[in-house]
Amino acid sequence: MKWITRERVKVDRVACPWLIKKFVDPDAEFLFVPAAQVLEIAARDGAIPYDVEGVELGHHGGECSFEAILHKYGLDGDPVLVLLGKIVNGADTDNSLWHQPEGPGLQAIAEGFRHLGFADDHEVNRAEWIVYDALYAYCGARLRAPASAVSL
Repeated sequence: MKWITRERVKVDRVACPWLIKKFVDPDAEFLFVPAAQVLEIAARDGAIPYDVEGVELGHHGGECSFEAILHKYGLDGDPVLVLLGKIVNGADTDNSLWHQPEGPGLQAIAEGFRHLGFADDHEVNRAEWIVYDALYAYCGARLRAPASAVSL
């Protein structure tokens, strides 16, 4: 399936393709286009739009697109992905919904990736997905640790 969003990816538009490829659609193909063209190209190419205003897989009620995908595809029963979604939300929004302490750090990392000179959004995604692999492992370890061993 094709998935489409705005070009010049940052937090949510890197986290969402990572989530989609790992947990929703392993054969996913991603298109990154100018914001004004997303819906037109989505309709023409039969692509699923995400992280654009007014779409199902966008921001709703303070939640980010990553969280919309969790809900739509029944992944919100996985506490590791839910915690990762809160971190992504904290980095992609004003962090007022979950007050996730890791959010600002992820925001800084994502901004740094944008300045490394990658040729396009596909390269940014390939390079940055290791961050989401690591955060997924971190979230799993954090949830398995005794509460007394985890500083919140």
